[in-house]
Amino acid sequence: MNFLDNDNKYLRAKERVAEVKKFYTSLISYLFVISFLAALNYYVNEWHYAWFLWAAFGWGIGLVFHAIKAFELNPFFGKGWEERKIREYMEEDNGRNKWE
Repeated sequence: MNFLDNDNKYLRAKERVAEVKKFYTSLISYLFVISFLAALNYYVNEWHYAWFLWAAFGWGIGLVFHAIKAFELNPFFGKGWEERKIREYMEEDNGRNKWE
């Protein structure tokens, strides 16, 4: 049982690392693309109308949600919530079967 436990922990940790890596890749892409758009916006109209901010704001919202998912910052379904609920339902099911 210990081997399976360690294997599951390893797989969960590996998935989490992959999710954090995807977030940082998205963040770097965001910084490069928004910087390019800002430079282009300055070149075209010297920021008389800062249209690049629309792209920065839209993509930034998506990036915030990606960070919440990658770093498990969700206050409603926080760290370990899913595992606690699974255990709770399993115990509830065991209790129900005990008396039937």
